Amino acid sequence: MNTKGLLDQLFKQGSELLSANSKTSASGSSGFGGLLSGKAGAALGGGALGLLLGSKKGRKMGGKILTYGGLAALGVVAYKAYSNYQQQQSAAARGEPQTIDRLPAPQAEQHSHAILRAIIAAAKADGHIDDRERELIDNEIARLTSDGSLQQWFDAELRKPLDPADIATSASTPEMAAEMYLASVLVVDEENFMERSYLTELARQLKLDPALKAELEQQARQATA
Repeated sequence: MNTKGLLDQLFKQGSELLSANSKTSASGSSGFGGLLSGKAGAALGGGALGLLLGSKKGRKMGGKILTYGGLAALGVVAYKAYSNYQQQQSAAARGEPQTIDRLPAPQAEQHSHAILRAIIAAAKADGHIDDRERELIDNEIARLTSDGSLQQWFDAELRKPLDPADIATSASTPEMAAEMYLASVLVVDEENFMERSYLTELARQLKLDPALKAELEQQARQATA
């Protein structure tokens, strides 16, 4: 499966979503809610990513990350957060962070797989994805990739019960855990109790040091400024 290719396309859709939402806001329309009504609205709202995010009030899905480079930019932000965190640790704990923007293709694919799992789960944290929206998302994913196994995997992830512990099993390195948490923070609406609770539990399951968690959240705030 070429998960990285699909994730790159989803980030591209997110950039289009930001642009459409900005134009809609400028014209005084109803933002995400107005964009995400029916199939036409799904396309205007950023396709599959727009459907995943639903009407998350005020979220920008990492505006700078989507605008300035998508998946690679997410790696850069994770790298900065991890580097800042390492500077607070002992010299023995330091080393060059191996974030997705610095990895060869096979390892980048593993990171992409984990990040996409995290994004799908975070998008489900408010419970808004119903059968109708799943069908629309499946159709959008089928439009983005002809890989049947990848389509089936995506649909299976959508249908799984929300389980932070299961999501955390994809993090085989500390950097991967950091990227997964960063992507999740960028997706959720932290004003929503269910989503905030999900993030707290995900961080615990990922075994994130509180200092690293705080640094990732700080970088996420700057990315959405």
